[in-house]
Amino acid sequence: MKLVMRCILLLIAACVVVRCHKPVRAPETTWQQPTYAEGFSWKRDGGALWVDVTYPFPGARQGYRYLLVKRGNPVPPHDAETQVIFTPVQRIVCTSTTHLPLLDYLGATQTLVGFPTTDYISSEKMRARVDAGQVVDLGVDKGMDLEKLIALKPDVVMGYSMSSDLGQLKKIKELGIPVVTNAEYLEKHPLGRAEWIRFMALLMGKEEMADSVFEAIEQAYLETAQQAAQQPKQPTVMSGVLYGDGWFLPGGKNYAARLLADAGCQYLWATDSTQGFLELSFESVYAQAREADLWIGVANFKTLAELKATEPRYELFKPFRQQGVYTYDKRHGTRGGSEFLELGYLRPDLILKDLVKIAHPDLLPGYELFFHERLK
Repeated sequence: MKLVMRCILLLIAACVVVRCHKPVRAPETTWQQPTYAEGFSWKRDGGALWVDVTYPFPGARQGYRYLLVKRGNPVPPHDAETQVIFTPVQRIVCTSTTHLPLLDYLGATQTLVGFPTTDYISSEKMRARVDAGQVVDLGVDKGMDLEKLIALKPDVVMGYSMSSDLGQLKKIKELGIPVVTNAEYLEKHPLGRAEWIRFMALLMGKEEMADSVFEAIEQAYLETAQQAAQQPKQPTVMSGVLYGDGWFLPGGKNYAARLLADAGCQYLWATDSTQGFLELSFESVYAQAREADLWIGVANFKTLAELKATEPRYELFKPFRQQGVYTYDKRHGTRGGSEFLELGYLRPDLILKDLVKIAHPDLLPGYELFFHERLK
């Protein structure tokens, strides 16, 4: 059950979306904004790059600014609040598995030198580095071994935060190690999360490669969504599971709901205005979804029997009785890490194809579910 709660908490964190004020910018008007991502922007200044993370955590009143300077170039004038990072980054410590595919897809796997709790890593390339002793396990995320971290001499630590209390990230910065905040989880659009590969590319000096990778993902996503939009029937979908007395499920305006809509599904809470997760009673969910066509997203349960063992009333739902229940937890790394929770942000096109195949089995001939799996 602890693992179920971890998955629920990760999904809650992944679906919180809060706007905050953008930091005051220099007069220059050459700032570039990603196509879908709203959380960062950048501008060039000779041999340097100014990068703003505009929405670093929920409730933030201002963002963070970074000055990326090519090695050997002079550092432009900047204020004391601006973090200077020399590029291309050659040694990086990441703190979320969602950061790792960004490195893999940019051909920068070898730059990772440290990570908290390496057992969570699923990437075959990254696992090979871990097994070879080239990536140091730094302990639990919020209590990383700072002595080990300092010994690694990273060029930068990529972190994330749920609040203004940056915890160890603040301590790391005080030790003189540059820290950047990756706020991909705050993006509303699935392609917005994927577009954070461009943020990583700025650090690695691989902007053109990032453009190529993202454009391929974007094209695949949009083409699949277009096919789904042409389907006359939209199956009704329920989601989530009980934990304690509360049933956690996506609000109508969050990331998961957007994916279901783009997959040609009728999510039963689509009219809800919540951008995060809803916590409802069993009775409320049953009244709304007892005759749903599909039940998609049941944490880490592997079988219907296992699901029923935690709550016998699950059997009252039509998709349970008709074996229309799907988990996203099909794929794992060799140490048990979830590939969905690691790779899903960068590859919403694969998530969307899964959902389309589930909702419209005649579409995408020959396609096999990648992240999702039907419970039996």
